[in-house]
Amino acid sequence: MRNVQTILKAGVASMLISLMSMSAHAAEGTAEKMEAGADVSKLPGVAITKKLADGLPASIKASGTLKVATDLTPPISFHDDDGKLVGIDADIAAALGVILGLDVQMTDVGAGAAIVPAILSKRFDMTISGINDDVELEKQVDVIDYMYDATTIMTIKDNPLGIKSMAELCGKKVAVPVGTFQGKMVEAASAKCQTPINIMAIPKMPDVLQAVRTGRADATVNGYATSVYTTEHQTGNGKGLQALPDIRLAVGYLGMLTAKDNPELRDTVVAALQQMVDSGAYETIMKKWSLGPLAVKTVKVNDAASMPAE
Repeated sequence: MRNVQTILKAGVASMLISLMSMSAHAAEGTAEKMEAGADVSKLPGVAITKKLADGLPASIKASGTLKVATDLTPPISFHDDDGKLVGIDADIAAALGVILGLDVQMTDVGAGAAIVPAILSKRFDMTISGINDDVELEKQVDVIDYMYDATTIMTIKDNPLGIKSMAELCGKKVAVPVGTFQGKMVEAASAKCQTPINIMAIPKMPDVLQAVRTGRADATVNGYATSVYTTEHQTGNGKGLQALPDIRLAVGYLGMLTAKDNPELRDTVVAALQQMVDSGAYETIMKKWSLGPLAVKTVKVNDAASMPAE
């Protein structure tokens, strides 16, 4: 859905992390406790599991709290009309809290570009956010591959420009979120154009969608799941937009992130998620948000290299 491809060079890494973290901190929301409603807490496999809870890092067991960073993209995570944080990630986070016996505090860090720094700066234990896994990302953090996704194009309703492929974005204005996998795709496509794409890099996804909706941009290249859901439900600034579902590019994983030096948390979360997969709870959550076809059968770690290259 989104992929931060920041390659932190030796000697400047700590400075970049600090600067990006300061910027992210200014934009982030307040921590929200993820409470499992009846539709989640009563799912099979969603019950306190002592063996898994015992495998948590000592610091998390002592605090009783799991600090999770996210950013908002429906249906992965977003605020409903009552201001409540909802979506696939919110449901999964709440279920993890039950299984591991933890209070899960989830914070919107404001933009996809803030997700990797949230882990590298140690301000959060993990992220549950629709970040596209790739081999470069895996050099910085461990990536728990928890669902599939792809990339498509979104236009205003009825696609008046008749866009049918990435090649047809040449010479057009295309909005993309800053620092994302989709942004890299548009840059690569533009390099092949006789008339380059006018790329508009915008920090937040809702503002990207608004740019298309208001005509400032002709299209956006975005995660398949988000685009299809936004089209079907016309959520937020996605009103009046249309995904082009026949365009399905760069099939890969979306991942949760943990620090490289925190294998205990990584392995415990993987085991808890696999318990949800095996019990059917995970698939139920995916279907609830109309994304059953994107469900994984096995939760893997750092598996981007296994996916077909585009």
